[in-house]
Amino acid sequence: MIESRDALFLVDMQNAFFDEAGLAEQQEELVQAANKLRDAALKANVPVFVITTVHSRDESTWTLGMLEAGEGYLFNGDEGTEVVPGLNTSETTRVEKTRDSAWFATDLHLRLTNLGVDRIVLAGVSTHGCVGQTARDAYAYNMRTTIVTDAVGDHRTDYHRQQLEHLEQDGQAELATLEDVLKRWNVSNDA
Repeated sequence: MIESRDALFLVDMQNAFFDEAGLAEQQEELVQAANKLRDAALKANVPVFVITTVHSRDESTWTLGMLEAGEGYLFNGDEGTEVVPGLNTSETTRVEKTRDSAWFATDLHLRLTNLGVDRIVLAGVSTHGCVGQTARDAYAYNMRTTIVTDAVGDHRTDYHRQQLEHLEQDGQAELATLEDVLKRWNVSNDA
């Protein structure tokens, strides 16, 4: 039997998401938190997934809103799809998605099952969108979720707070600080 374990998801830490006012001011702090989590995860033998949003130019991966507007974004190879400067992605696994949820049309469930993962730890952006939807869909897969409250952000603080409160109240995610997660992984904050 494979022992159960955590996996760390760093969600949408991409240039385009930090172009928005509200998130731009949080970039440095969120990158530092993500790097601390990544370093600690590797020390604790926790697999790290860098989840990014990437679309095809041929409209085949576009969302309904993009199709209706006749305009796509986050195209493969564009600067906006690149991870933000300073984010350490070495020794991580990259998973590309085309929707808010990291689970939609990806092989994450298979990967996590094979690794014996039963809880995901979420960091990244945006709380009301990709972080929140990934947490909800994890719950649908019977996967426990911890959202690292000081490692997630949103361009609207009201959405951010409401989303975290709803996920916790609905029992779909546990909220924890970076320090809490490092303690659970038995790694010091100097990681």
